[in-house]
Amino acid sequence: MTMQWFVLRVASNKEDQVRDALERKVKIEALEARIGRILVPTERRPTPRGGRAREKKKFVDRKMYPGYVFIEMELDESGRLAEEPWYLIRETTGVGDFIGSGGKPTAMAPADVEKMLMQVEKAVEGAPVAVEFGKGDIVKIKEGAFENFEGPVDEVLIDKGLVRVIVTIFGRATPMELEYWQVERV
Repeated sequence: MTMQWFVLRVASNKEDQVRDALERKVKIEALEARIGRILVPTERRPTPRGGRAREKKKFVDRKMYPGYVFIEMELDESGRLAEEPWYLIRETTGVGDFIGSGGKPTAMAPADVEKMLMQVEKAVEGAPVAVEFGKGDIVKIKEGAFENFEGPVDEVLIDKGLVRVIVTIFGRATPMELEYWQVERV
């Protein structure tokens, strides 16, 4: 059988510890043939600078899917995870359960796997963040003090990972710089 990708729910902010613990356990138990790669997709983002312009740009790694770990593994003929890897994963501190139904992990769709792996690859290469908005697009703010406010995109600042949106506050057009993930297309 071939390996497939599955999604594992984990305790928030424990993704890296869970991945590291699983990788150690897989080696100790010699289960490399049944459990392949274990990933926590992250992206490298520039941090907003409050200092001098000459300062070096600082970056922060942000998890693309907080609360989830992606694991490549093999199921048996009945579509279930073999007992040994099942207990290894379930007994790891911070692990919740698999995305699936009836206690059976459900494999990710090939298109979703491809998208996730491409995001991981781009993050490694240090590629700029993909922002799906353009100037003039109407977007809605998803979080923060101005949640649910709408406005047109004035500018996309790809190198900073920001989107400038013109929002009307108290009857005045006000430009706001927001991170791309804080807005959604209307």
